[in-house]
Amino acid sequence: MRRPDVVLVHPPSVYDFRRRAIFYGPISDVIPSSTVFEMYPIGFATLAAFLRRHGRRVRIVNLALRMMRSRRFRPERYLRRLEPRLFGIDLHWLPHAHGGHEVAALLKRLHPDIPIVFGGISASYFHEELIRDPSVDFVLRGSVTEPCLLELVRELEGDRRFERVPNLTWKQDDRVRVNPASFVPLSFDDLDYDLGYMIGQVVGRLDFWTNVPFHAWWRHPITAVFTVRGCGRGCVTCGASEEAFRGFMPGMHPLLRSPASIARQVRDLAELTRAPIFLVGDINDGGPKYAEAVVEALRATGVSNRLVFEFFRPPPGAFVAHVEACLPHWGAELSPESHHEEIRARLGKASYTNAELEEGIETILGGRCEQLDLFYMIGLPGQSYRHVMTTVDAIEAIFRRLDARVSAFITPMGPFIDPGSVGFEHPEATGYRLRAHTLAEHRALLEQGDWESILNYDTDAMTRTEIVDATYDAAERLNDLKLRYGRIEPARAAGVARRLTEARALRRRIREAQGRLDPEARLALLGEIRAYSESTVNDKAELFPPGAFLRNFRLGGILRLLARDVLRRGTRRPETRRLGSALQDAPAETASTP
Repeated sequence: MRRPDVVLVHPPSVYDFRRRAIFYGPISDVIPSSTVFEMYPIGFATLAAFLRRHGRRVRIVNLALRMMRSRRFRPERYLRRLEPRLFGIDLHWLPHAHGGHEVAALLKRLHPDIPIVFGGISASYFHEELIRDPSVDFVLRGSVTEPCLLELVRELEGDRRFERVPNLTWKQDDRVRVNPASFVPLSFDDLDYDLGYMIGQVVGRLDFWTNVPFHAWWRHPITAVFTVRGCGRGCVTCGASEEAFRGFMPGMHPLLRSPASIARQVRDLAELTRAPIFLVGDINDGGPKYAEAVVEALRATGVSNRLVFEFFRPPPGAFVAHVEACLPHWGAELSPESHHEEIRARLGKASYTNAELEEGIETILGGRCEQLDLFYMIGLPGQSYRHVMTTVDAIEAIFRRLDARVSAFITPMGPFIDPGSVGFEHPEATGYRLRAHTLAEHRALLEQGDWESILNYDTDAMTRTEIVDATYDAAERLNDLKLRYGRIEPARAAGVARRLTEARALRRRIREAQGRLDPEARLALLGEIRAYSESTVNDKAELFPPGAFLRNFRLGGILRLLARDVLRRGTRRPETRRLGSALQDAPAETASTP
């Protein structure tokens, strides 16, 4: 098999988690991945597809998942066999600060002559600190870097004039060079993932676990279409908010995907799987006409999968009525974050009354919506222990009044407030006290022994200890409510209750030992990522609809995708156009701004 041009490596959150005794806590209970954060960013898939379309060979290596799957897996032995022209490592979200650093050091030791590039939101924010790491050769800044990565590969193939690569931070004779952020995309319609390529990687290499997005994906192959890159909302804790992007990624404003592009991706995914397809981002943020056009485009696909909409505020009744008229199967996720209007307003995502929230929930459930999940957060500015518990009271009122299609989740915000967010830049003004500011300081936090010590913040209303107390108390009450009101099966509720009791007992032992684990506790935690951390607040299986593995896939569609991929592969040749013409096959608005 030919040598790849680029290998994209996804690291675990903490590199040597299999040898460490860390009580991670419930920091991943409402996301598909585990506390290892083994789900690689969707950007890996779009980077691979873009480079491949321009004639380059790319591999995705989910190193985190391979390490998680087997204690016998040796990353050093596996990575030694790879010899691309360039290694890429993601540092999108900050929990990979430790794993990314250690994987880069390992790759540099194994392959001292192969350069390493980092990318992602956190890498963009910390680019000057990151580039001073001896193992790091390049950092690409921005939320859309596919064309810039192609330019970097071209320079590595050619005369290595890296000053010509937009948005690149690099080293020249031990001096840091920061190239201008001259590539400013106006669309990302042309940046799709290539399902044929991804399936071909699995089939061609007989290597399922290196390529799948996260551990449970084989049982729950949920898929997603990103309707936006960035976000027009103003959550003070989010590094992808519009204000955050203005601060450290100028020009990288929120980009809406066109209705036609959204529909095309949905249609392609539905050819592969029967599982629900999530539309990431609130399409109502694009305005009523845009949202209506998206729904019309989705209707034209004729797909039978459940399409799940994300709402940042209660959707307009007219929008819900339009969805009802156009789509046979749909669901929704709505994130009020808190029952308290003033706390919701301080967070900055959206300001609305509880009366509007109740009306919105009833409107969503007034028709064929098959599932509505409500998401609440602990660790918000101004939020006290009492606020958390009265939010659970409000959830009970919803359960009592409405049918079993609506459920709710509550989780701590963690482990970090995002770098570049308003809360990170102005913590005191937004209700936070930060415990770490640099990349190295966050790396050190990730090595702490328990999740209370890992959090990088306290709030103006709760200490970290109080946040942990509120999390476990609220989780216990919510689990009881879900059982009482038929939102969860008795066996699943019993499992959450048991894991919650065990997690509390372990926390007591850690506190009594003043953070120094006794031998029994250390042995119980060594390399463990599930028993005391996963599904202790919410059962992770609640995030996924039921369904057997094989029943979720469409074999005929998979075979057609593979056939099309083989045909395309036979006609693709490398090309050498520069960035000015690299996107000439894409919509005109994707061209760079010089």
